[in-house]
Amino acid sequence: MGQDLLVEIKDLKKYFISRGGIFSKKTNTVHAVDGVSFYINKGETLGLAGESGCGKTTVGKAILRITEPNNGEVYFDGINILELKRKQLRKIRSKMLMVFQNPQSSLNPRMTVGNIIDRPLKIFTDDNVNVRRERILEILIKVDLDPKSIHKYPHEFSGGQVQRIGIARALVLSPKFVVLDEPTSALDVSVQAQILNLLLKLRADSDLAYLFISHNLVVLKHFCDRVAVMYLGKIVEVAPRKNLFESPKHPYTQGLIAAIPIPVPMPGRKRVILKGDVPSAFNPPRGCRFYTRCENRKNICTAIEPKLLEVEGEHFVACHLYNK
Repeated sequence: MGQDLLVEIKDLKKYFISRGGIFSKKTNTVHAVDGVSFYINKGETLGLAGESGCGKTTVGKAILRITEPNNGEVYFDGINILELKRKQLRKIRSKMLMVFQNPQSSLNPRMTVGNIIDRPLKIFTDDNVNVRRERILEILIKVDLDPKSIHKYPHEFSGGQVQRIGIARALVLSPKFVVLDEPTSALDVSVQAQILNLLLKLRADSDLAYLFISHNLVVLKHFCDRVAVMYLGKIVEVAPRKNLFESPKHPYTQGLIAAIPIPVPMPGRKRVILKGDVPSAFNPPRGCRFYTRCENRKNICTAIEPKLLEVEGEHFVACHLYNK
């Protein structure tokens, strides 16, 4: 962390209450996000990786208060936005936006592209129609869409083009920070590359900071500056990209990286297989949440939760193998 710090998350928690049925009084608590902490500098991309259901998307939505957290602190430019009232939060929302996973479902099918992109401008600015139109045409060109598409509807576009519309909607207000929730997972491989290159170009042009949520470690390896790995609502490892992929510390991270297919088999490559199923978020294990699947577990792992500690320069891991 330094003077370029933009977003800082401290002990973020989000629980969901589930009832047994309409007439049942019994409730269960889903520990979706359970004490997550990390930071993102200006112009930096932090990748957030993990298996489906680990809480990645909930983290992104909780940071932006799309989903209200139960506890924790979220600082944006030094301001804890969880303490802000609705009117105060409105002033900051235009600087913190999100690109959603499914481009088709995130856009209103009854609105034209122009109206979709214009809506944030109408809500957050006092610009007149002509000024807003110029801004819309400008952002369409930036995301490599024909300005004439301003009068078309989402169903008239391909998946990649629809995602470009979603990106244009998020960037039309010139934000400082964007949460990218698996923005390429619903697209073909060739289109994924186009969208990733576009996002990189936009980041360079506008000095954007991204939180890139994905289960695809190959994408994160080439796109992000640092990567955080989540397991069952917890961050288990955070490190600069090169450090994480060349020298993963946590057994879970090692298993994820070992599962990445490679075109040419490497002699002596250590094969780590993650055995068993992910425990239920309704009743997560006591102590280290990964111990039920870890071949290196010790007695302490079943009783005491490991802290996320720095083991090397900017390399943090939550594991008793390193917590001396």
